[in-house]
Amino acid sequence: MPPLPRLAFLNRLLPLVAVALIAGCAIAPPRTDDPLEKFNRKSYAFNMALDTHVLRPVAVGYTKITPKPVQTGITNFFTNIKLPISIANNVLQGRPSYAMDDTGRLLINLTVGLAGFFDPATKMQIPLKETDFGITLARWGVPEGDFLMVPLLGPSTFRDVWQYPVDGYLFDPLSYFERNHGFKDGQYYIPEVVYFIQMRAQLLDADSFLKTAYDPYAFVRDAWRQTRLNKLYDGNPPADVMLKLQQGSSNNNNNQNFDPAELLKEQQQWEQKQKQQNNSGNQSGNQ
Repeated sequence: MPPLPRLAFLNRLLPLVAVALIAGCAIAPPRTDDPLEKFNRKSYAFNMALDTHVLRPVAVGYTKITPKPVQTGITNFFTNIKLPISIANNVLQGRPSYAMDDTGRLLINLTVGLAGFFDPATKMQIPLKETDFGITLARWGVPEGDFLMVPLLGPSTFRDVWQYPVDGYLFDPLSYFERNHGFKDGQYYIPEVVYFIQMRAQLLDADSFLKTAYDPYAFVRDAWRQTRLNKLYDGNPPADVMLKLQQGSSNNNNNQNFDPAELLKEQQQWEQKQKQQNNSGNQSGNQ
């Protein structure tokens, strides 16, 4: 039957063509509005309360009892073990060279790097091309949707939030390990717990920024949006796109009180007021 080889070839080719066509879609412009701000602020307050009373104390204790080299090794391990997420999404984005880079890093660090606790791939100048399913959807042209502060998980959008179920279930080796465990008392969750503690520990130095922010929620939201935009464009977003994000969109902004320039002005005034109060306190203490 001569048609069968040709049909089999087409069956293998069509998915690759579909991925290439999808990856060529135009990226939707960034959103600057916050129509769910009322809910988001409540969710942010919940997350911060949880962080203040649980997550941060655990992270601080972890950094005190864990030597720096061990922390670095744990970070390397989790960065490496989660590379299949980036590999799969780079393929879906039509970026085979990026997928090959991450595959090379994975194999080298698993072997030469002793299960990924060391990072010889970086010394070999093999670039890390981290990505996720939210970036994949963006490169497919899916609009980002409303900004969303997800309870327990933090800032996201209606588009980016899909990375949690898709990457977490389909591409994350730790998730596969948890689903196919042989334990009975929940020990299979220990790697994920250590991963989140290490992630929080890495953010301890950023706490000072939130403490000095006039509006911490707006600071986190805007900083996250800029970080995602940089990741979407591989660290080089177009100037007009970045300018739109920084200035805010007056046409599509449902929150008329949002003004980055005004927020910056209020931030500076608040910092000046704090300095004056601290100086007054120091003077009275000296007297």
